[in-house]
Amino acid sequence: MRILVLGGDGYLGWPTALHLSQAGHDVAVADNFVRRQYDFELGVESLVPIESLQTRVSAWREHTGKDIAVYVGDLCDHDHTLGMLRDFRPEAVVHFAEQRAAPYSMIDRKHAVYTQVNNVVGTLNLLYAIAEVDRDIHLVKLGTMGEYGTPNIDIEEGWLEIEHNGRTDRVLYPKRPGSFYHLSKVHDSHNIEFTCRIWGLRATDLNQGVVYGQQTPETALDDRLATRFDYDAVFGTVLNRFVIQAVLGHPLTVYGGGGQRRGIIDIRDTVQCVQLACENPADRGEFRVFNQMTESMSVKEIAETVARCYPGDVTIENLENPRVELEGHYYNVTHTRLLDLGLSPHLLSDTLITSLFDVAKRHAHRVKAPALQPKVNWRDHASPVQET
Repeated sequence: MRILVLGGDGYLGWPTALHLSQAGHDVAVADNFVRRQYDFELGVESLVPIESLQTRVSAWREHTGKDIAVYVGDLCDHDHTLGMLRDFRPEAVVHFAEQRAAPYSMIDRKHAVYTQVNNVVGTLNLLYAIAEVDRDIHLVKLGTMGEYGTPNIDIEEGWLEIEHNGRTDRVLYPKRPGSFYHLSKVHDSHNIEFTCRIWGLRATDLNQGVVYGQQTPETALDDRLATRFDYDAVFGTVLNRFVIQAVLGHPLTVYGGGGQRRGIIDIRDTVQCVQLACENPADRGEFRVFNQMTESMSVKEIAETVARCYPGDVTIENLENPRVELEGHYYNVTHTRLLDLGLSPHLLSDTLITSLFDVAKRHAHRVKAPALQPKVNWRDHASPVQET
């Protein structure tokens, strides 16, 4: 299968491209490298050094003999997007190419507008390009569990059967996102569903939980194939950040009481989920939703797990929550469709966390400690950019 991975230079896009290539697919990646620019803006860098995309692709060819084509450009440039699809002629497009951090979108007006324009317009351009080039192309879009918020009912996989005044219907599950980033993902989902219904496109929306981990079997082959490891309070995911804090001897900073529950997933399962979605495409005109997570934990439970696994002394510190969110809430998520397709999940284990400690210790000298502390406040519409 010919698969185009958008955002193929990123934390998840790069290991996904390698995994699909190793599975025998003809893979191309596309990126505009803006994620690397965010690091310059925020004064941070990946904990694990990452090579240029060109070096990564060459290293993969050295190890496997497999080629990965590279396209450089911006989805917000429709001519580029259309030309890329016409040139590569993919059967599936995996879409990671968005600004992915809730805190980044909440810094100020400029960052909120940038996030919405970049994500929504880029995805709209992609939908128009698919419609023009080949409506059989299967779009596999990375969404987020954060689209749902924390409703007081079970979270179904994208759709909800309702009864009202004696009549029934099937509607998109109500969304109550918690940041301008998550809102952009909701807008994407609505736009994609609309084009499936009106134009007959086919799409799978992967509402993904918080990803943890840094290595897949493919990235572990060579240091030049490593993917990012973000630890800062803007782009770093919570478990990865706690691991760094434990290694440095810093308190694990839990926002509020820590009762906020999150769906979580191992990076090795993320790449497996994308493969399953690509190899089992949606039907023409179908907008299907998979909740891409394997288990749920509260932030407090994640901190306690890291503290228990670390061989040294670890303390947990509760900070005033910079976000506006419920800290004690009902959270029950249906996530069976990927299991039905054959997902064999890696649940969070002591072994996995120990391996993350090893990664963190190896590169601890690269940590900029002030970046671990939250500087973006949801209640302040003009928060200062992260200072490091």
